[in-house]
Amino acid sequence: MTRYLIRRLGQSVLTVFLTLSTVFVLVRMAPGDPAAALAGPNPSSADLARIREQFGLDRGLLSQYGLFLRDLFTGDLGTSYSFHAPALDVVLDRVPYTITLSLSAIALTALVAVPLGVWMARRADTKRELGANVLTIAGQSMPDFWIGVMLLTLFAVAVPVLPASGFTTWGGLVLPTVTVAILQMALISRLVRREMVAALAAPYVTVARSRGVSNRVLTWRYAMGNSAIPVLTALGTRFAAMLNGVVVVEVVFGWPGVGSLVVRALETRDYPLIQATVLVTAALAVLVQLLIDLAYPLLDPRVRLGKAA
Repeated sequence: MTRYLIRRLGQSVLTVFLTLSTVFVLVRMAPGDPAAALAGPNPSSADLARIREQFGLDRGLLSQYGLFLRDLFTGDLGTSYSFHAPALDVVLDRVPYTITLSLSAIALTALVAVPLGVWMARRADTKRELGANVLTIAGQSMPDFWIGVMLLTLFAVAVPVLPASGFTTWGGLVLPTVTVAILQMALISRLVRREMVAALAAPYVTVARSRGVSNRVLTWRYAMGNSAIPVLTALGTRFAAMLNGVVVVEVVFGWPGVGSLVVRALETRDYPLIQATVLVTAALAVLVQLLIDLAYPLLDPRVRLGKAA
């Protein structure tokens, strides 16, 4: 286990570093000039040159990358052009909001999608299951921004019972959470249904049923126990994606998370802020994946981390 952890931590550090380096190059190859974004309307050539020199943008790409690596290993990701504050501090101030939204959305997804998928598997190829399938397909088909706008129109305008934007009260968490969770519930419930149908048709379930084991135990202990790993993997992957920022939902609801911060950083060509955002979100994503891997042996004792089957 110790060897496995060391190896995975090394892989995670390398993944984050390569991701950060790739983003460093790509944002500088993208069209647009940070100096022009900072200088305001009708800047002079002298103003642009002064801004580029101030932020080191007049240097070559390799020189900028060398300075970036030097500062990175000292924990300094630079100063945000638009916030005039350390870029890492700006991102860390937003991370709790993104984590809160992601946790609430994935919890709602698990609470609804897993029982729904089990219910669909128990009634596979029936009219009721067909109706549930239609609903899940509709959930997958509807874009996030449309769901968000419809929920805002209904529950913040027509029947104003919930806040329209921001996170001043816990009520402000409801609409963004439901918006994010609808697509995830549709995806996860269909996955659970597929895994459970295969598990319920397995020979060991048939043998257990012939011995008089109750349907409840067959479903939740036998079948779900063997379907838990792919379900956990899917939930963890979706959670990691949410931590990278649910950009559209955050913009629609004015949510002060990482996603809306990325939009502002891209609009202003704020290189340090983009790089700090990528560092934090990539680190969170690889941490979630590591925790999922560590949970596998708890769900299935046959799994041995770091050893061949």
